[in-house]
Amino acid sequence: MSQRAAVLGHPISHSKSPALHRAAYALLGEDISYSAIDVTEDGLPAFMAALRSETDWRGLSVTMPLKSAMLHEMDEVRGIAQILKVVNTVVFEADGSVVRRIGYNTDVAGIVNAVRHAGSPPAPSAGILGGGGTAAAAVAALKDLGATSADVFVRDVNRGAEVKAASAGVGLDIRVLPFSEAASALAAADVVISTLPPRGADALADELSGLRLSADGVLLDAAYDPWPSRIAAAWQNAGGRVVPGLEMLIYQAAEQVRLFTGRGADVNEKVIDVMCDSVGAPRRVL
Repeated sequence: MSQRAAVLGHPISHSKSPALHRAAYALLGEDISYSAIDVTEDGLPAFMAALRSETDWRGLSVTMPLKSAMLHEMDEVRGIAQILKVVNTVVFEADGSVVRRIGYNTDVAGIVNAVRHAGSPPAPSAGILGGGGTAAAAVAALKDLGATSADVFVRDVNRGAEVKAASAGVGLDIRVLPFSEAASALAAADVVISTLPPRGADALADELSGLRLSADGVLLDAAYDPWPSRIAAAWQNAGGRVVPGLEMLIYQAAEQVRLFTGRGADVNEKVIDVMCDSVGAPRRVL
């Protein structure tokens, strides 16, 4: 029987996840359809309740603003998602006659692999822009990359509960600092991860350009539409290396494909190459 999967979020029409997943399933010979469904945070409980009566779901990809809210819709949460309290992947797992919803977080693996592919040093000095669910994943990713601490720049230093919980959970020291201090501090970092929405770092990009600072680190901008973003262009003009959010999306989607199909080792370089082709990204150089 044909199975279904989808990406949920609001807005969602821009998502490249359908192209990535469809390319992977076609190569693997999996009969899984994949669509994009617009779901608001308020509408999430009703949407998930409606799925209880549908037995052909294999998995869900979860994007903004649903990653934290999805935690409350799970029957079980596994892996790093337990620590972060942020779910970007849902797997429907049969347990006898009952279908259970299992929550995972593949954003961490997506960030780690994207930054490593760009050439991160072994113990990077690091900064994060933003304090939400993707920033929490960035904290865990930086720990995996060998960072011993990170500065997190947010618009309201009284918030940031998700990054603070991630810091405590994975054992990475962080400082939560006002956004106004970001420009000069980030230029000296080995790795910078921007988790802001599209155009959310435009003012910071203008500030970086105005300061005429030099940068030689790696910037991963989780936003990928429009591309290049202004922060990416400013960083590259300052001498740094830029990783588009599309790289992160490809790697985290590959992890989702492994989970949705149960074919871990089969989701190899050939599968990732066709996923790259589907969104116009360069193939991996091994």
